[in-house]
Amino acid sequence: MLQKLEEVKNDYDKLTKELEHPDIFKDIDRYSKLSKEHSDLKPIVEKYVEYKNILDAIKETKEMLKNEKDHEMKDMAKEELEILEKDKETIEKDLKKLLIPKDPNDDKNVILEIRAGTGGDEAALFAADLFRMYSRYAERKKWKMEILSESQTGTGGFKEVIAMIAGKGAYSKLKYESGIHRVQRVPTTESQGRIHTSAVSVAVLPEAEDVDVEINSTDLHIDVYRASGAGGQHVNTTDSAVRITHLPTGIVVTCQDERSQHKNKAKAMRILRAKVYDIEIQKKEAELSQERKQMVGSGDRSEKIRTYNFPQSRVTDHRIGLTLYKLNDILDGDIEDIIDSLTTYFQTESLKVSAADE
Repeated sequence: MLQKLEEVKNDYDKLTKELEHPDIFKDIDRYSKLSKEHSDLKPIVEKYVEYKNILDAIKETKEMLKNEKDHEMKDMAKEELEILEKDKETIEKDLKKLLIPKDPNDDKNVILEIRAGTGGDEAALFAADLFRMYSRYAERKKWKMEILSESQTGTGGFKEVIAMIAGKGAYSKLKYESGIHRVQRVPTTESQGRIHTSAVSVAVLPEAEDVDVEINSTDLHIDVYRASGAGGQHVNTTDSAVRITHLPTGIVVTCQDERSQHKNKAKAMRILRAKVYDIEIQKKEAELSQERKQMVGSGDRSEKIRTYNFPQSRVTDHRIGLTLYKLNDILDGDIEDIIDSLTTYFQTESLKVSAADE
């Protein structure tokens, strides 16, 4: 670990010198790239300097213990050494976390897809509950949320809703939310009080920029048509709705929420770009060894990840065995405890992988 840290510090020092050179501002793109690298390494280097200071202090205290004759001073040195050793352990844990390779998508905005699965109207209503949960969480984080596409039901639910969540670290926080979310409750239409189980799928995709994925116009088939509302009636007199098919992958994206064909096309392209980029990410993950995949999480979106039990006000995340009895608070966006627990778990698993690779 010390060797890795020394290499990081050397890289940081080189970047510092480059950024101090007056000619760096002649190439703004290079300056931005180096600044980001420098910023990413800074917390590791600062923690490493702190770690080296602790090691020096431990060495000095041990020397003092060896040579000190006064019993009172020796006792004080022993106490100091115990504190220093504990601090050393804490900093070592922090450094191991900081050395975990950073997900390059962590700082990206998010394309959030929520789709009703098994359960009919009840699943659609729960899809709306989940959309509200993530909306409220985004508000708490002071992120911006914009609906890109939605398909509502007559009962106030969503067959599907796709939204953009823009904010610092949005993907790093929400990336473990992908999967099947299951609800257990008595539907309002249930006359005999029986509990029904419904399912909703959630997909969290990092927003892709032009540099992340290249989409050729020749690979796209674009249809335009009139937007329709509930019941199929046309709600617009112009062909503003857009359907884009990406021929190489077969991905189809439709958008009809805006009155402008241009705006609908722009929204559809944002969704499409994220989906194509996500396929590339999934391909890379598929190349990992089976053991490594099990350790870092499969990312399988068909996996049942969480159950929301209304009668017992219970929410259980099945991946980490976490159960919380505050369902109403969670559905109101209070999901930080779940997200923090998942982050800690997957970081720990990544540390195991790093240790196994060394």
